[in-house]
Amino acid sequence: MIFRAATADPADLDRAVAYPADGPVPALTADKVREELAEHRMRPEWIWFAEDEGGEILARALWWGRGDSERPIALDCLQVRASVADPAGVAAGLLEAGHAAFGKLPGYNLSLPRGWRTDPELAAAVAWRREAAYRTGLTREIERLRYEWTPAAGTPGPAGRLVFRDGTDEEFLDAFTRLSAGSLDLHTQTELRSMDAEQLAREDIEFYLDCPGERSWWRLAHLPDGTLAGMAIPSATPYHRNVGYLGVVPEQRGRGLIDEILGEITRFHAAEGAERITATTDTVNVPMAAAFDRAGYEVTEIRLVLEEPSGM
Repeated sequence: MIFRAATADPADLDRAVAYPADGPVPALTADKVREELAEHRMRPEWIWFAEDEGGEILARALWWGRGDSERPIALDCLQVRASVADPAGVAAGLLEAGHAAFGKLPGYNLSLPRGWRTDPELAAAVAWRREAAYRTGLTREIERLRYEWTPAAGTPGPAGRLVFRDGTDEEFLDAFTRLSAGSLDLHTQTELRSMDAEQLAREDIEFYLDCPGERSWWRLAHLPDGTLAGMAIPSATPYHRNVGYLGVVPEQRGRGLIDEILGEITRFHAAEGAERITATTDTVNVPMAAAFDRAGYEVTEIRLVLEEPSGM
């Protein structure tokens, strides 16, 4: 078995791109892969495949990054031919080869339909992918709901309970730090086991500054008397406007203020002409999921995230 990256040779890329996007786990079409290559979000050196001795491609892995990423951010697609007796073993070898070349372990995002566990064929296809990911160090698992808003859901008007304004970098650092206390977000909980709240806040700020959204979009949320209630970080992906980050400080939780903060983000994007706003939240974050439901956001898929544990 040979594990290698695609080359820039057009014939080699054609073979890599034309690998059939079949099987129960959704995969990118050849046209979509070519589009991502054109935008530099996928690159030949991020497309890996396993070949047998005769040169037949038995497995393919597609890693993704932003157009300016030095290394891939996430594994987007992992496929092994149905004829392979040990798909988990071949997939693990493929991931190990890619990880060694990248010098890091990008997470693996599987986009799945709701109720995927009740479909035996789909559940089995997820199982060998999960096993391959676990074998190669991606042992932290998070399941998220992917939400989507469209204009048909309507745009909420302001309720008047909060005042939104710009803030300084120091004010946002303080807000990010305070919001992490008692958070139901699994990533936040995990990161706080290995770093303090201010360090995590600085990393979160760096992440959102690196997203396609603008720093000028960020807003602090205050009660009329000036007390900090939370913040709204409208953001964007390379494809759509995105909710980004939002939250209520611990002492103000339980009063329904999250609805107003989410409403502010929705109004902002809608006023900019957004036809689609995406968002994600962990399945265990029931209050946040309920807020999205109340705001007219609809679940479009389940996102199973397999990633490297913190501190490795």
